Amino acid sequence: MLLEYNLQFFAKEGLGGEKTEPATEKKLRDARNEGQVAKSREIANGLGLLALFLILKLYTGTMGTSFLSLFSNMYNRMPSIVTFWNGNMSWEEIGNLYEQMLIQVLIIIAPIFLIGFVVAFLCDFAQVKWHVTTKPLMPKFSKLSPLSGVKRLFSVASLVELIKSIAKIILIIIICFTYLKDKWQNVFYLYDMPLLQALQLLLETVTDLGMRISIFYMVIAFADLVYQKIKFKNDMKMTKQEIKGEYKQMEGNPEIKGKIKQRMREASQRRMMQNLPQADVVITNPTHYAVAIKYDPEVADAPIVIAKGEDFLAQKIKEVARENNIEIVENKPLARMLYANVDIDQMVPPELYQAVAEVLAFVYKLKGKI
Repeated sequence: MLLEYNLQFFAKEGLGGEKTEPATEKKLRDARNEGQVAKSREIANGLGLLALFLILKLYTGTMGTSFLSLFSNMYNRMPSIVTFWNGNMSWEEIGNLYEQMLIQVLIIIAPIFLIGFVVAFLCDFAQVKWHVTTKPLMPKFSKLSPLSGVKRLFSVASLVELIKSIAKIILIIIICFTYLKDKWQNVFYLYDMPLLQALQLLLETVTDLGMRISIFYMVIAFADLVYQKIKFKNDMKMTKQEIKGEYKQMEGNPEIKGKIKQRMREASQRRMMQNLPQADVVITNPTHYAVAIKYDPEVADAPIVIAKGEDFLAQKIKEVARENNIEIVENKPLARMLYANVDIDQMVPPELYQAVAEVLAFVYKLKGKI
């Protein structure tokens, strides 16, 4: 007993074979429209942290002065607020006071949020350029499947994320220990320092440590970017069968296109054979080529090729010519030149005028037209 089986089912990726071919432009374009791009979130996180600590280091003095001024202003108004219950301030005045305070706080911290937004935007723009799509926001029921969740939990991507998390934790511990091991004594000096000086020392320590962590974090971020690009390239690979299917989808089924072209050729040949009886002469290479010429000075300034063919079609043209008493003239070089260089319903080119004119003159003389 013989069993039929398909060897494609034993391929690595199942039916269709292994994905060994680079992704086509169409697949990459469709993936981009779906929000699938090669980018690393770690780049934005790393540069965002670096920008945050850098702006804190440069902006701390201005921000501290602004907060002290705001605190002083609010503190000077405390007597009025305390005597609020005696009727010195209305509820509306209290609301306006707190609204002004909130606006001032937002203005002071706005540069930090603005720079964070700009850095995040520029990081994404540099990686994937500008292309807005809402498809990643659409809910997908496949993500709700417990089986899919288990697969994602034990996937290579999850393992890579775990390794990155461990690397970041180890990196932070090493940097913190290396930087702070010689600065522990400063903690004991904080009790003897004025408040502003203590805050300044503490903030300087935090920002310096944060910038060091951010710079080393970028090493992980760039390594992750390389990994994401390689992973995306491999994920986008296609099987030969997928490429063939995409080609058929874009260009149409080759068999159908072949049939359409065949029908167009048949229609053109029928139209050509209908016009053939109007020809003045058929020039042949007697077994391979046949070209029918018509010259009407009122229609065109030069003779026109109204039919041409080779082999079987050439024999058919000569048969119709004999049935309609059209002269058949053998001229091998001219027949080959006309067949190769002049399409149907086109005029004879100037370089062939002389040769065609001699043939027409010969035919007209035979028929007594000249």
